Amino acid sequence: MKKTICELFAGVGGFRLGFDRLGSGWETVWFSQWEPGARTQWAHDCYVQHFGDLPDLDGAYHTGEDISTVDKSRIPDHTLLVGGFPCQDYSVAHTLASSKGIEGKKGVLWWQIRDILETKQPAFCLLENVDRLLRSPAKQRGRDFGIILACFAALGYSVEWRVVNAAVYGAAQRRRRTFLFAYHDERTSYGRKMADVPAETILTKDGLMARAFPINGIGEVATCTIGSDLVAVSDSFAFPFESGGLMSRGRIWTARVEEIEEKAVTLGDILQREPVDQRYFITSEKMAKWCYMKGAKRIERTAANGHPYTFSEGAVAFPDPWDRPGRTMLTSESTMNRSTHVVADRQNGSLRLLTPIEAERLQGFEDDWTNTGMPLRMRYFCMGNALVVPMITRMGRVLDTIVDAEA
Repeated sequence: MKKTICELFAGVGGFRLGFDRLGSGWETVWFSQWEPGARTQWAHDCYVQHFGDLPDLDGAYHTGEDISTVDKSRIPDHTLLVGGFPCQDYSVAHTLASSKGIEGKKGVLWWQIRDILETKQPAFCLLENVDRLLRSPAKQRGRDFGIILACFAALGYSVEWRVVNAAVYGAAQRRRRTFLFAYHDERTSYGRKMADVPAETILTKDGLMARAFPINGIGEVATCTIGSDLVAVSDSFAFPFESGGLMSRGRIWTARVEEIEEKAVTLGDILQREPVDQRYFITSEKMAKWCYMKGAKRIERTAANGHPYTFSEGAVAFPDPWDRPGRTMLTSESTMNRSTHVVADRQNGSLRLLTPIEAERLQGFEDDWTNTGMPLRMRYFCMGNALVVPMITRMGRVLDTIVDAEA
């Protein structure tokens, strides 16, 4: 089986970099990266500077366009489909205009993944999303993830998932993300083999997630079934998905996972040792505002209906400690807000923001990966959107053994 990849919502190339680091022969045959509303596609341009552009089967280049406008049949065949897609409202509804009888909300990118799975039928799929995917929406917990699993089931795939805290597995950031690994039940020998393996064994020992991210054990296993009628799932399905799980042939098993914590990489480990430009330091004029934003608050407010209430929030560490992994980096990193990291400089102890290089290190990229001509603010934005590259390499090592065993 060829080790070929199609990378969707590619950003600046985290999935590709993670697989390239394996050195085991993976080849990316096509990718897509398009930022809605952006005048300049900075992430796409960064990706191309590092890896080059890729044509479709007609020799045309559409990698920097809205994926919804791309003819899925013209995407090159691939063994593995990967992507980090947004957590959105995946609800569906009947529509007379749809030949399949359903239609997802426009602009929801999951349906682009589903369309490619249906059209190209890759053997495997590896996806990344935020941890709240398992719980959304608030009024029907688990519905959105249920729709995704139902789509996979209807197309003949089984799915493993795990919520992974990157800091637990050797990264410098406490970033919790949901990873999904799907494999076709009949078109892969792996799928046929795993059909005979007990679900609990897959969750604890034999599955890709358990092998990539070892655990101490799991809690009580909850089960249910899910049908292929997406409208019915959208209307009524709800389920308390836990941090680990399996869906196989319409049956779901899920349990809380007890992770095995590896040696931590700390924020201090990734800070630059050379002098840092003064533009990253917090000036005395802005220090009071930073202290207020990071501090605890209790503020009396009035709701739109006229009822008074108290808004409260706890303090955020200020500055961020050196002796533990950093907090989750957001796209707003470096702007003046509570979530931005503030550290004591290694050279002089003064408080400053992370540099773009340090932001890249938090995500496991090489230094100056985003130094490709994009504005400084976009370098942080792209890193806030990225995934933790070493987590991809960990899963890739296990996937290598799976693909190498295919006929």
